[in-house]
Amino acid sequence: MKRIFLIWCAVLCTLYSFGELKYVFYFIGDGMGSNQVLGAEMYRSALQGKPLGRIQTLMTTFPYSGSASSYSKSNGITDSAAAGTCLATGKKTKNGMLGLDQDFAFIPTIAEELKAQGWGIGIMTTVAIDHATPAAFYAHVPNRNKYYRIGEQLIESGFDFFGGAGFHHPQGKHDDKEVNLYRAAEKQGYVIAHGYEEAVSLQNSDISKMILVQNDDDQGAKHGNNLRQAIDRKAGDLTLKQIVSTAIPFLNSRYDRFFMMVEGGMIDYACHGDDAATAFGEVWDMDEAMRVAYDFYLAHPDETLIVVTADHETGGMALGNSDYTLHLDLLHNQKCSQWIISDLFSQLFKENKKPSWEQVRTIYREQLGFWEAVEITSEEEKELKALYKAACAKKAKDTKTMYKSINKLGEAGVALLNKKAHVGWTTFAHTAHAVPIFSTGVNASLFSGWHDNTEIAPLILEATK
Repeated sequence: MKRIFLIWCAVLCTLYSFGELKYVFYFIGDGMGSNQVLGAEMYRSALQGKPLGRIQTLMTTFPYSGSASSYSKSNGITDSAAAGTCLATGKKTKNGMLGLDQDFAFIPTIAEELKAQGWGIGIMTTVAIDHATPAAFYAHVPNRNKYYRIGEQLIESGFDFFGGAGFHHPQGKHDDKEVNLYRAAEKQGYVIAHGYEEAVSLQNSDISKMILVQNDDDQGAKHGNNLRQAIDRKAGDLTLKQIVSTAIPFLNSRYDRFFMMVEGGMIDYACHGDDAATAFGEVWDMDEAMRVAYDFYLAHPDETLIVVTADHETGGMALGNSDYTLHLDLLHNQKCSQWIISDLFSQLFKENKKPSWEQVRTIYREQLGFWEAVEITSEEEKELKALYKAACAKKAKDTKTMYKSINKLGEAGVALLNKKAHVGWTTFAHTAHAVPIFSTGVNASLFSGWHDNTEIAPLILEATK
């Protein structure tokens, strides 16, 4: 009953927009178009035996929604750096640039402006903390690949809390004399917490700034690049939900007001590989982190704003084909991400120059359910077998995507499962699709309707006044 009462209070505060805004949550689903959200909902519904319905994510239950264009200053299709800059500053820039306009002039970010006003600031993600989207809130560089300089600017920002996989290039690549960024951060007062348990143990200690990263011994993802994807997660892995759960009390106990940017960065990684099952899992993973923020909102309904959007859409995801059906339940047969499946095939061919077709079939059967839960026609098997023979003859080169080269056999298997589920893709890259906006809380109505992505950060600042 108490929770129902709090929800009604939150709804009334949202509708009438009264109260002084003190807490802002800005969620960004990297690569998350509307179909990634809708597909995730319909997929979960199909798994629960409701193929004609949808189990809603938290974000789509928010009272206000809209859409935003995502083009950059240099092209109709943006990259994450230019889009992140738009979302962080309200200004367009060229692809590849962070926190600078097309003439290389400095653009202040919403996080920097609020920090100057005395707000606590948290920046968190499922990828590297110096990757394009989180970096857009504190870095000002002409090239998003200047990871070491971006890491230096992270430390220089003085922001209170960072959480994610870690630094992409903590040591730098060109000068052995460059100071390790973790050590540099510690010298500036940051405490480095390795994993959720260590972060919790430090929560009430006398520290002012924290960087929460995954455990050094994590074997599931390359340390510093990304957290393990939800579909591959194992016990003990750091999650976005845990990062948000750590950041809220950390900031709330030290500041009267705080701003948090939370990125679901691995949605983009999955969509760059046209991997629907993994992408849908990442949407729900961000939604789980959002629920932590929403519980805080329910306790502070007249002081909190939650805004959810995306920097761009990735993959050109389509739901359905010419026969007007979806079979998203088939995606449940995928047991791990395309990355892991690709690695299984690569390892097989590394250990055996010419493995048997039965060994290849075993990976398909165990990881994608082929020939058992998923019917494979003789023609489809013929195509897979032809690809296997090409791999044995070293004529099947890996496909290069944004973040990882994918083994052709793994790519073909996931593509076939997507095809059978009737999920289509147009590209391994970004598109110009509009992205969704969802909002709830104080002044949430400002974000309804159609927007350009340059309007969102200024509207958040307007909501704080």
